[in-house]
Amino acid sequence: MAPRVIRAACLTAIVVLALFAAAGCGGGGGSSSSGQPSAEEWANDVCSALKSWSDTVKSATTSLQSSPSVDALQNTATQVKDATSTLVDDLRGLGTPDTESGDKAKEATDKLADQLDEDKQKIEDATKDVSGASGMLDALSTVTSTLGSMATQFQTALSSLGQVDPKGELEDAFSNAESCKSLTSGTS
Repeated sequence: MAPRVIRAACLTAIVVLALFAAAGCGGGGGSSSSGQPSAEEWANDVCSALKSWSDTVKSATTSLQSSPSVDALQNTATQVKDATSTLVDDLRGLGTPDTESGDKAKEATDKLADQLDEDKQKIEDATKDVSGASGMLDALSTVTSTLGSMATQFQTALSSLGQVDPKGELEDAFSNAESCKSLTSGTS
């Protein structure tokens, strides 16, 4: 019975990730003369980072679903933590897009990076020293709910970017960026 519950929980985590990816984004373009990335370059970098993170997390959770065990859970948690660390670093290193509301967009991605860093710690704490089926289910529940929280944070950040960009420069950039198109088409 426990493997069925574990598989169901893993499937839930995968669905949460698909919802996150469906939130989507897009961008692409040339460098500006100010040295700041253009809106399209910035959006492309955001989506590339999110796609890389999403692919890693999907692969890790699929692996856990196919062979649920404490070792598999801890391996999955390590992959998710590592991917999240990379995503946090990528988001913090984005720079400020060359748009009227670029500073506010940078603030939104920095806030998201801070939230993801906290979530990464929750996953680490939940999966440290797990033993037995009950401990695994508790840890898996925490990991799944944390991934759900991450998906909500992505959606909130994307919504926030839309609100700080009254001219729609970033929205257009997200719609046009190649890496954003591949992010949203990967969930169709």
